[in-house]
Amino acid sequence: MYELIILSLLMRSPAHGYLIAKIINDMFGPYTKISNGRLYPLLAELEKDGLIARHVENAHLTNTEKYERHLRSYKISEEGRKRFHKLMMDTTSNPGEYQRIFLHKASVLEFLKPTERLYLIEHYINYCQTHVLHMAAEQEDLATCNHLSPSQLKATLGVMQHIDAQWRLELEWAKQLHEQAITDIEFEKTQSIALSTNTTQNLIYSNE
Repeated sequence: MYELIILSLLMRSPAHGYLIAKIINDMFGPYTKISNGRLYPLLAELEKDGLIARHVENAHLTNTEKYERHLRSYKISEEGRKRFHKLMMDTTSNPGEYQRIFLHKASVLEFLKPTERLYLIEHYINYCQTHVLHMAAEQEDLATCNHLSPSQLKATLGVMQHIDAQWRLELEWAKQLHEQAITDIEFEKTQSIALSTNTTQNLIYSNE
């Protein structure tokens, strides 16, 4: 997942290693941190694979930037953009962690085509629905279990109901993303039709 996060950050703009680490830690904190011992070897590996490259800043630097300019800055390569797209469209790897992965994907859907965004969102809706159905079935089975004491049954069902509620909230959020994706597709269609109409009219006027 760190590979996808790094590439998506560099899709927006070049960045220093320390800034990449800060953003990752801000996203996953306060208890999950990526160490320099893990980040910089990963950056070196991505650079070796041709997915990212050193970035030389030509703009005027502020005093702070002058102090930090010795730090390595990276930019994404064309191969890195292809890799980013492949990772974004991957819906089969690490299914147990896909909720966390999709939360990051949702923040960079802008780099995909509208139909690709729709595909990912619809897949995630199905993913959430599967969890909701699973939790409902498991709660029903557990309710008939004779191997637990009343207090154990109540406590276990309480936890399962909590998890079920979380997945239902996740599903509602995914449906909101879906509505926005549909709106974006319709808007692009309208814009395309308008552009095509204007182009046709201009050709007609130029031939008169």
